[in-house]
Amino acid sequence: MGSDHTRPAPSAPPRVRRILVMTVVPLFVATVVAAALLWPRGDSPQSDGGADVPRYPGTVTRVVTEPCPPTPSSPEGTPRVGDGRCGTVDVRVDDGPSAGQQVRTPVPDGPGAPRVEVGDEIILVELTDPTDPTISNWNIAEHQRGTPLLWLAVVFAAAIVAFGRWRGLAALAGLAASFAILLTFVLPGIGAGKSPLLVAVVGAALIMFVVLYLTHGVTAQTSVAVLGTLGSLVLTGVLATIATAAAHLTGFGSEEATTLSMFQGDVDLHGLLLAGIIIGSLGVLDDVTVTQAATVTELAHANPGLTRLQLYRAATRVGRAHIASTVNTIVLAYAGASLPLLLLLTADARPIGQILTSEFLAQEIVRSAVATLGLIAAVPLTTGLAAVVTAAGRTDATSPADAPAPRPQTDRAEALAALISPRTGHPDESDPTRTSPPSTAADRWPEPNRSTDTTW
Repeated sequence: MGSDHTRPAPSAPPRVRRILVMTVVPLFVATVVAAALLWPRGDSPQSDGGADVPRYPGTVTRVVTEPCPPTPSSPEGTPRVGDGRCGTVDVRVDDGPSAGQQVRTPVPDGPGAPRVEVGDEIILVELTDPTDPTISNWNIAEHQRGTPLLWLAVVFAAAIVAFGRWRGLAALAGLAASFAILLTFVLPGIGAGKSPLLVAVVGAALIMFVVLYLTHGVTAQTSVAVLGTLGSLVLTGVLATIATAAAHLTGFGSEEATTLSMFQGDVDLHGLLLAGIIIGSLGVLDDVTVTQAATVTELAHANPGLTRLQLYRAATRVGRAHIASTVNTIVLAYAGASLPLLLLLTADARPIGQILTSEFLAQEIVRSAVATLGLIAAVPLTTGLAAVVTAAGRTDATSPADAPAPRPQTDRAEALAALISPRTGHPDESDPTRTSPPSTAADRWPEPNRSTDTTW
């Protein structure tokens, strides 16, 4: 593994560090205390999803297909479901009470049914007859996907570490921390009946603190990004609450939400919608805030003479370009996740106005608009904080004696005259009457090693 070639951010002066510590540490402590109070403690209600069907891994050893028997006539124009695949599949059970046995299952048929061949690793389910527990039937549920997903994860991690080196390794650790917080705090907390909005805000803040400092280090630049992200998250939550209330969104706009209400009726689906907006906005918010804080730092390093206002204006121009591309990213991400349902809605015979104002599309519009407004607010907020911190650090760290001397101003006419006037003491080299040897480039200048900055 090679060394990290990224240039670390310059250290902030003690006064600036003290101000940032006094601001960030209380917010972090408040987040930890709120997470401890909201942390689920085994009080999650049991769902009514029914008994879990046993699932066992198996390997296909034989596939026999045959023509399907004729079916009763259906009304004309009724589409046929599935492709009419019939036959039997022999499968060797690889684990469980029946490990090593050969079982026979019907060929999977119907919409989304897996296509199996000899050698495929699949998942079997055993269905027991409720009237006679001694009778059971085996069916193929799906393919085993553990091995390809594992290899994909290995390639993913290797590519990140190879490109980002130590920073990439820290990014992987931050990703693992994000999933750990989601799986151990956010989802169990919402499932336990706590306020989804409050759990999402606290969980997002906890993810932000852990991931940003773990990935980018404990620096003034990271602290500015943390403050900008936290302020934008709060604003996003307020805007989401106002927008969902104004649009009268209930949270029942998707089939998944309706199914969840059947299994866990005490979950606040409206709050769950707000939680989804906040969690979904966090991933793009930290990208924008880290970029803006880094942009201000790099501009100040490249040109120490820039004032706070100049730093703010220059970095804001970068932020505008970033937001312009990110807005399209947010909308396409939401559209891609809901593409099947969007395609179904295009076949709807209702007017376009009714389709756009339906519960499902309305909540997607609100989700995209609120996330974009939060991103737009993150740019001036983070850029302003970064400009103040960077300019204060430069003022404190640089004494007047260390400041670079201003370049002397030279009259334009004098500069042009100096450029076009002939050099004295060196006759034209094209003159055939001269007897001295041709002058070299070093001879033409009285002091070859002298910089011309002072003259100009």
